[in-house]
Amino acid sequence: MTPESVLSVGENALTVTMLLAAPLLLSALAVGLLIGMIQAATQIQEMTLSFIPKLIILVVALMIAGPWMLGLITDFTLGLFQSIPDFIGS
Repeated sequence: MTPESVLSVGENALTVTMLLAAPLLLSALAVGLLIGMIQAATQIQEMTLSFIPKLIILVVALMIAGPWMLGLITDFTLGLFQSIPDFIGS
């Protein structure tokens, strides 16, 4: 296994990780920002107010992006398994 192949696998793993985390993190960020603006406008400073909307949005985002995320991680894992002979030099 060459250093270039190790770096390539690491780069692909980081890319897949970023793509898997992005839908959930961005949806939670958007809802948190919206709830924060509403709290600032109404001066309601209850910390637990944003928990339920974020949880609901995360469930919805997971239902929408879940099949794509599962396909992405499955393709990456299958690619790793199929490249094992190349890595060990057989």
